[in-house]
Amino acid sequence: MITLQDLLIFAAASLLLVLTPGPNMIYLISRSICQGRKAGVISLVGVVAGFFVHLFAAAAGLTAVFLAVPMAYEVLKWAGALYLLWMAWQAIKPGARSPFEAQQLAPDSSRKLMLMGFLTSALNPKIAVFYLSVFPQFITPEHGSIFFQSIALGLTQISVSFTVNLLIALFAAGIASWFVNNPTWLAVQRYFMGFVLAALAVRLLSEPKRMV
Repeated sequence: MITLQDLLIFAAASLLLVLTPGPNMIYLISRSICQGRKAGVISLVGVVAGFFVHLFAAAAGLTAVFLAVPMAYEVLKWAGALYLLWMAWQAIKPGARSPFEAQQLAPDSSRKLMLMGFLTSALNPKIAVFYLSVFPQFITPEHGSIFFQSIALGLTQISVSFTVNLLIALFAAGIASWFVNNPTWLAVQRYFMGFVLAALAVRLLSEPKRMV
């Protein structure tokens, strides 16, 4: 069973994931502003469905890898840290977009909204890499089934993402408008995320080697 401390840290990492610039966030905000809250919520249902594709693929894959390759944890540990550092750079690099800067989208039917939300999420490389590189840092074989630990982490990430994205979809217009009128906070938001992501990467690299 995953410890409460690790679960809370992972929930914080999931919160950073949902707030970092990426296809899901930009699509949901843009859709909500261009077509209304209902369209944003319908799109969110598709996005969440896409998360489950990543969840079960990662749970099955990590179980196989941990059992077959004892050194896999160390490899994924470094991959996860490098990925977090890359996300930190993406947040603070010159010309980086804030997820709260919307794009113009034409209206679509409910069916297409859900499909586009699903494809945006299922094909989002940021989510795939997060599941495969960050998940292992919170999994300890001594605590039981790797598969069920992965499921618990995935459901945590999905819950955090759904809650945050739902609030953003409902209040997207107001949030985007506020940031347009307060551009300094767009930079503050990006640099804060970059700092925390880099700190999490350092934490992962400082963890002692686990025996799997």
